[in-house]
Amino acid sequence: MIETVLIANRGEIALRVARTCRELNLRTVVVHSTADRDSAVVRLADRAVQIGPPAARRSYLHVPAIMEAAAQTGADAIHPGYGFLSEDADFAEVCEAHGLTFIGPPASVLRTLGDKATARKLMADAGLPLLPGSTETLDSAAEAKDLADEIGYPVIIKAAAGGGGRGMAVVREPSTFMEHYQRTRAAAQAVFEDGRVYLERFQEAARHVEVQVLCDQHGNAIWLGERDCSVQRRHQKLIEETPAPGLSPELTARMGEASVRGALAAGFVGAGTFEFLVDPDGEFTFMEVNCRIQVEHPVTEMVTGIDLVREQLLVAAGRSLSITQDQVERRGVAIECRVNAEDPSRDFAPAPGVLEEFIPPGGPFTRVDTHGFTGARVTPDYDSLLAKVITWAADRDQAVARMERALAEFHVRGAGVHTTIPFLAEILGHPLFRDGKHTTSLVEQVLDIERK
Repeated sequence: MIETVLIANRGEIALRVARTCRELNLRTVVVHSTADRDSAVVRLADRAVQIGPPAARRSYLHVPAIMEAAAQTGADAIHPGYGFLSEDADFAEVCEAHGLTFIGPPASVLRTLGDKATARKLMADAGLPLLPGSTETLDSAAEAKDLADEIGYPVIIKAAAGGGGRGMAVVREPSTFMEHYQRTRAAAQAVFEDGRVYLERFQEAARHVEVQVLCDQHGNAIWLGERDCSVQRRHQKLIEETPAPGLSPELTARMGEASVRGALAAGFVGAGTFEFLVDPDGEFTFMEVNCRIQVEHPVTEMVTGIDLVREQLLVAAGRSLSITQDQVERRGVAIECRVNAEDPSRDFAPAPGVLEEFIPPGGPFTRVDTHGFTGARVTPDYDSLLAKVITWAADRDQAVARMERALAEFHVRGAGVHTTIPFLAEILGHPLFRDGKHTTSLVEQVLDIERK
């Protein structure tokens, strides 16, 4: 049984994990950089260990320092949150070698699904539909160009080790393919230390829909519904909701069943997300698997009443899932807006600083996951996510109205600090979003209008 959890992350997700650990009476250890010494989670945790300077590679990505902190504090498990080391197979192996429970899938699963090309082949074998493209990496530019010409443009080149919306390029013309291919390989090598890429047909005007799965170590797997993540900029999600508007129960059930089938084929354990594209005709195709808790997990929690982090912890401790598929019941609609410390008027440039005033919204059926507080410093060293606002209502119109009210209440002030709140409110009011007919192109459509 797990007794002490080291949280190898920061920000709102570290605080989120610490709270569920406390509810389970688990001792918590938080590792932090010098930039985060006064953070909210450091104040909440049972123990806090400073592991390095602000640079992530010398703190949150510095495995020896994290292992030393675990040894010093008697931690017997590590929760990686999302980002940083959460999907790092080597880190999972190091945890196992040190006798620590890694709260996530086994290293072998992380390695298989972390290679996006390998994951495509595995899911194709499991019967999941794929867009035309490669099921192996393409190390030859000529081979890649031939495949692109065969399947037709536009195509998207993706890093095999990619994630978080990085390491990809859309190619619309054959004449620019070689340039994009070489640039994507170079970017993949620089960001992921792995220059391998693969290729698939780029789906225009698609919906980005993902399915939440939970799996235990005893062969049980369930799905908890879908989330629409189509509102995104440069492949970074801004607004998520469940259920996905306009999709039939039959379609979402097929996506859910396919996700469970894929999870079992991969030997998945823990919380994960299967990501799909849905075309205008209502056909879905597999994109990738995220082997971690998602930023947007609260919307699923709001409609199901299931604490996903709690399930992660219990499954990691060897317990069976606490619910079965026929016990999953979804009620109402939940929407999440990601509030980032960015300035939309300057092409969403990071806008760090000290929060001189920070007053998050409240009210009925309104949840705010944040590490912000008055006096906190928003550092430029990490992701700019400041808070997630989640609202629930019996139907979508009420949920959107509640979100608009919540965003209007959210008050953030600080020298140099800007947030995406006004831009989020603009998207919520857009007719395509209101009608639930938006696709992944919505944000660019709004920005194009503003630029003219």
